[in-house]
Amino acid sequence: MQFGRLLTAMITPFTSDGTVDWLRFDAVLEHLINQGSESVVIAGTTGESPTLSQDEKLQLFKRAVERAQGRVKVIAGTGSNQTAAAQELTQKAEATGVDGVMLVVPYYNRPTQEGLYQHFRAVAETTSLPVMLYNVPGRTAVHMDVETMARLTHDVLNITAVKESSGRLVDVMKLAARKREDVALYSGMDELVVPYLASGADGVVSVASHVAGLEMKRMMEAYFNGETNEATAIQQKLLPLVEALFMTSSPAPLKYMLARMGICEEHVRLPIIPLSDMEKKWVDSILDSSVPA
Repeated sequence: MQFGRLLTAMITPFTSDGTVDWLRFDAVLEHLINQGSESVVIAGTTGESPTLSQDEKLQLFKRAVERAQGRVKVIAGTGSNQTAAAQELTQKAEATGVDGVMLVVPYYNRPTQEGLYQHFRAVAETTSLPVMLYNVPGRTAVHMDVETMARLTHDVLNITAVKESSGRLVDVMKLAARKREDVALYSGMDELVVPYLASGADGVVSVASHVAGLEMKRMMEAYFNGETNEATAIQQKLLPLVEALFMTSSPAPLKYMLARMGICEEHVRLPIIPLSDMEKKWVDSILDSSVPA
């Protein structure tokens, strides 16, 4: 697999005045490399992509490529609910040297399945880069059907991966059986990595890997080595941490956790807000009991 098994949807650190914190960006990237990430997704959901300008995204892509120096693959989040905008950003992202792009299902305008097919095909055909499809109906209000995803993987050769975040394990099994054989299938849900792997997935695009990357990697290694009881035990151990990460609007809890670890500040951009004092106390209790040493 060209992107590996452990991919991280990376945060975008901000300063107190709301600008991108470039030094902290470098620090987070180094931290993720040390935690076992094989690829990073830049300007995805966890990177607060809806609040980033196109110029900021392109700067982030370029910075990630320069700092990674080939140690991890860099995947640019270039999806949009406007096909032309996604095409433009994808082409500009390719010029920054990224290793691939991730395209989210168009949000808000609720396209049909045929509309989804035509959108993804139109964007993918504007680039020579590998493309990852991102199905996340909880955020986009539209679920991309198995038939649509499978059709795209067979018709568009540079679609080489799918991030599946619906939680529908039956769909995961169906897609694993029907997609093009060389297309990688990733869980987009940290709480269901082992069930996704058992349903035919190849790895995870993770948020929790910011805090427990080595454990996430060990969990998958255990699963693929046939140590399913060990993999399940790790998954169960990480559940409270994952629940804390999504207790309120992401990535506010994650940024607080990373601030506690001294890696970045907890600043987010509106309309996301920082954790309240009560929420921080709850996260503290989870961290103190759940995060692997």
